Amino acid sequence: MILDVPELSLVTLVGISGSGKSTFARTHFKPTQVLSSDFFRGLVADDENDQSASGDAFDVLHYVAGKRLAAGRLTVVDATSLQAHARAGLVKVAREHDVLPVAIVLDVPESLAWGRTQDREDRTFGRQVLTRMNRDLRRSLGQLAKEGFRKIHVLRGPEEIAAAEIRYEKLFNDLRTEHGPFDIVGDVHGCRAELEVLLGKLGWDLVRDEQGRPVDAVHPEEGRKAVFVGDLVDRGPDSPGVLRLVMGMVAAGHAICVPGNHEQKLARKLNGRNVQLTHGLPETLEQLAAEPDEFVGEVRTFIEGLVSHYVLDDGKLVVAHAGLKEAYHGRASGRVRSFALYGETTGETDEYGLPVRYPWAKDYRGSAAVVYGHVPTPAPEWINNTICLDTGCVFGGALTALRWPSRELVAVPAAKEYYAPVRPLIAVATKPDGGLDIADVTGRRHLDYGYGRTTVPAENAAAALEVMGRFAVDPETLVWLPPTMAPCTSSTVDGYLEHPASAFADLRAAGVGRVVCEEKHMGSRAVVRISVSGAGDAIWTRTGRPFFGPELDEPLLARVRAAAAPILTELGTDWLLLDAELLPWSAKAGSLIRDHYAGVGAAGRNALPAALALLDQAGGRGLDVGALRDRLELRSAEIDGYSAAYRAYVKPTDGLTGITLAPFAVLAGAGVSYAKKDHDWHLALADRLVAADPELFTPTRRMIVDLSDPAAEAAATDWWLALTAAGGEGMVVKPWIGLAAADDRGRLIQPGVKCRGREYLRIIYGPEYTRPEQLARLRGRNLGRKRSLALREHGLGLAALDRLAEGAPPWRVHEMVFAILAAESEPVDPRL
Repeated sequence: MILDVPELSLVTLVGISGSGKSTFARTHFKPTQVLSSDFFRGLVADDENDQSASGDAFDVLHYVAGKRLAAGRLTVVDATSLQAHARAGLVKVAREHDVLPVAIVLDVPESLAWGRTQDREDRTFGRQVLTRMNRDLRRSLGQLAKEGFRKIHVLRGPEEIAAAEIRYEKLFNDLRTEHGPFDIVGDVHGCRAELEVLLGKLGWDLVRDEQGRPVDAVHPEEGRKAVFVGDLVDRGPDSPGVLRLVMGMVAAGHAICVPGNHEQKLARKLNGRNVQLTHGLPETLEQLAAEPDEFVGEVRTFIEGLVSHYVLDDGKLVVAHAGLKEAYHGRASGRVRSFALYGETTGETDEYGLPVRYPWAKDYRGSAAVVYGHVPTPAPEWINNTICLDTGCVFGGALTALRWPSRELVAVPAAKEYYAPVRPLIAVATKPDGGLDIADVTGRRHLDYGYGRTTVPAENAAAALEVMGRFAVDPETLVWLPPTMAPCTSSTVDGYLEHPASAFADLRAAGVGRVVCEEKHMGSRAVVRISVSGAGDAIWTRTGRPFFGPELDEPLLARVRAAAAPILTELGTDWLLLDAELLPWSAKAGSLIRDHYAGVGAAGRNALPAALALLDQAGGRGLDVGALRDRLELRSAEIDGYSAAYRAYVKPTDGLTGITLAPFAVLAGAGVSYAKKDHDWHLALADRLVAADPELFTPTRRMIVDLSDPAAEAAATDWWLALTAAGGEGMVVKPWIGLAAADDRGRLIQPGVKCRGREYLRIIYGPEYTRPEQLARLRGRNLGRKRSLALREHGLGLAALDRLAEGAPPWRVHEMVFAILAAESEPVDPRL
């Protein structure tokens, strides 16, 4: 009897004591593949029969099984597994690691099992236990499929068990034995004519039917296959023609294909499901309506048979429509299929209303090259051994193929724009006279930027390129990015993690004698470029993205221009660069607040009062619940504080109504950097903007403090306490002398340290963080990496302003900004 078992799976042996599970495991599997519950009981309790240790034993067994599955190793569990709850834990482990759970049931007569049990000195339980086990086994047989086991083999009697043979089967996505060479084609989207031209350019000979339609393609090179990354249909002029050609190539063994999200949606529609008729699907349905029903049926069958992704060429190559994280390579689950079809989003939408894709490629460190499509990009670029081949043919871009293993890119331009993109494709043009060139920022780079030296790792550069190429404003406009900022040293003041005394001590230790304490606005960092003419004006986030989109950015910039006009004239410049905060926080972080903060607060506010009421009732009946009630009452107060903390930064907005800007620095103008101006100068200009348009601009309150004057420090501390008690985030303490403050050896010092309020920090560290034991733990936080990163990014920003002022070529300015963005990929505790 042949038992088919996937090469990578979690196999659960099911049977009563004495059914021969351990013997079966020794016969058919390697000793290292088998995890025995008896062994793990012995491991944790020194007694394999100590049933009281079963909970701990299975905890360890599940942990080891998870480690094996994560490493891609077949794992067999030798336990009775007769109860649903025991099997549920194993199914859960399999799902967590995206492998198939398999059950092999050994069903032997109870009398035989009892005889074997009596022969074992270590089995001392009575016959009634075996009878109960047998009853559980009967009950289990009909439940295994419902519980999630994808393959179930039942061996009845000792003869079937003895005759059984294990046959390992590859997963559908395992094509590691296919070595190509391959021509991997990006998203076609119904552009049949361009596909024909591209295949011809790649050396394929088209095969046509009696009506002249291409139904196959043959390559003269032995073994060469085409690979299609999905999205064959929708938007373009001839989706049936593309399907006919690709289906023919796949059927003839000349091509393989993975599904795209557009094929998935089309199949659901063809199966009568209710789907939205958007994104080109109506055009495809109209085109298919002219085809015979037989062809439409073949299309449905073809799409339903497509596998989420393929692992090719000894595991060196992975093809999936939207890409695939390394942990999902060669795995089989709904989660893997979903990622391969749709990718992963951040939950945000961009200025065009499209979902912001999580840049998984920046985190990719796998040895396999991942080739994908899904998100149109102006030009394909390698990012951490991944490449997107969707170059927007249907949007007027190009249809691109990658030749593997040579990694040669071959493309043909679109004949026309067939479908207007929601997000425009940006043409890549060569910039003369020192313009931007991708070679200036890619790969591992060593930079001497005048304020220090740094190395930009290749993987960080690739991640920055992903953001810059797809989401950021025009690189020539993006002349500066705000550096990250480190908090002050952890405070020893009772009840406080951050306190002004620590901030003052930090800057005093750096040799600073005079500081400015600026109100820290709780919003979103905004960099604003405005000019007399309005040409090139923009507002962007701290990662270089446009803030809202043209519909709001333009009127906002117009108002900033009007307010700043007298300052532009006075400074003798035709443009200015401003550093500011855009308020309220909820204007850009609404989904973050709802998803990560509001839910916690709402759950606590709903659950805790009910729990307290029940404890009051229990106490009224004489039960000793005082200590528990005190803990929950404290927790309730902490949740109230947590909710109040984030609610303080949630304000209604409607378009620009309710939106304000809090400027605090004027960074640069035409031919000049203002980094060496003191903060009095910067804030005075900010006050003039507030006076010019008090509805748009918010003032930045501040205090000047002489660090040699204890009374001045005390007054600033009282001001901070009042500010934070009123719901303010806290303050930033900066060297008064300006942005380019340095120590007596000429080394840059921190441009500012943030000192956040006691209640605000609940948002960051959780409702209960002010408990003494929590504060004691948090005071040990390591600030070194954050401070180093803040200083490096600050120095790179100053270098960018210096180069901008001296009229350096755009690429020299941009390489500094690019390095700041690349530095954001470094792992640092985000709570700092």
